[in-house]
Parts: sequence; structure tokens; C-alpha cells
Amino acid sequence: MNKAKYNKYKDFYTKDYLMGPNSFLLLDELVNENAAALGGRILDLGCGQALTSIFLANETAAKSVYALDLWIEPTDNMKRIISHSLEDKIIPLKGDALALLFAKDYFDTIISVDTYHYFGCAEGIFAEKILPFVKKGGSILIAVPGIRYELAGKELELFKEWAENGDHELFHTAEWWKNHLLKNTDGQIEINVTEGKCYDKACDDWFKSGNDYGVRDKEYLDKGLYDLLNFVMISIKKV
Repeated sequence: MNKAKYNKYKDFYTKDYLMGPNSFLLLDELVNENAAALGGRILDLGCGQALTSIFLANETAAKSVYALDLWIEPTDNMKRIISHSLEDKIIPLKGDALALLFAKDYFDTIISVDTYHYFGCAEGIFAEKILPFVKKGGSILIAVPGIRYELAGKELELFKEWAENGDHELFHTAEWWKNHLLKNTDGQIEINVTEGKCYDKACDDWFKSGNDYGVRDKEYLDKGLYDLLNFVMISIKKV
């Protein structure tokens, strides 16, 4: 992300808004790598406080952005949307990613930043619950936290200690995600999966935000997790 664009959203890089590594940087990387694919109707799946939806409305050729989240009230998100004069472009919604109430083939693009791993690790979810809502020729862009390689021994024990309540099972390698998302798609998709380039800066902004979880994350990453983790960037085209 260039400096001007980075500074444009800097008021959001605080504990009041960031819920993990800087989602603006993650989204910007996805957008830059897939600029030609972005336009028309976009679903921001798991939008949180609609910050990524605001970015999409401002920085892409989207005609409309559907800001959907299960936990954040649409009325609260609407206030942020109005404050950025985007009420005619962003539609805030409350809903379950696994029970989308849209017509099939409705969206040109579905984007999920730092949320897909919470609901999409089970086999069949992508092919049955997500892919049908993107039109042919459309795209699905996903950024998820991952691991650089399969962990074992002391590395795995430290990882489990950090990722409490079984959340370590949500972290996978880029290769795992590629194979996982290809299952049951019957040749309907082309997929490209890479490790994110903005990992260092996105984490640094999270650590500096003042969020208590960010402080805890830094403690564990400093203990040895930093070189084990990454962000997995996924670009899918429906053919």
C-alpha cells in the first residue's frame, strides 16, 4: 500500500477498530493482485465493523458493496458508512456466512479478510455454501492467517498455547488451503494461493494498536511463533 493510501485510513489503526493484523493492508494486497476482477456487486463476507467495505467502496470499481457480518449490528455499521458518505454504495447486513440469503450467481466478487478460517475449514463448505453465489467469470478473494509448514513438537505446543480453545486447528499452509478449496468444485474454479507480502507491517500495526489481544499476540510471536506464521492469500476465478 502506498503511503498516501495508508495514511488515508490511519484513524482506524487503533484498538477501537483493528481486530487483528491490519485488514486494510491485507485487503489492499488482494485488490492490487486482482484489480481487473473487482467491480459490480461485491460481498464483503465477515466485514466486522465494515472497515473493509469502506475500503472496497472507495478503492475499487464496485458499484455496490454488501457488508455482511454475523456479530456486528447493521445499524452500527451504517453509522460508520454514513460518516464516510457511502450510504448509497454500501448495504450493511446481518447474516450467517453458511446460510447466505441471496440469489445464486448474484455477486461479481466475494471477499473475506481474516474471517474465512472461522467458518470455512470444514470440507464441502466452499463448494456448497460460497461458490454458488458468484457468477461465472466472477472471483472469490480470501486472506486468512496460516502457517508456513506443518508444526510438530515444541513448536506445536507453543502454537496450541497461543491459539486457545482449539483455534490452532483453523491455521493451515497455503498448499492445504489450495487442496481444500478445490475439493468438490468439479473444475468450476481456477485458484492461485500464495503467502502474503504484507505480513510484517500488518502485524506491526496490530501490535501498536493498543489492543490487549495484540499485546498478547506479540508476546507469543516473540517467543518463536513469528517465523512460523504467515497470511495466506487466495484468488479464485469461477469458470
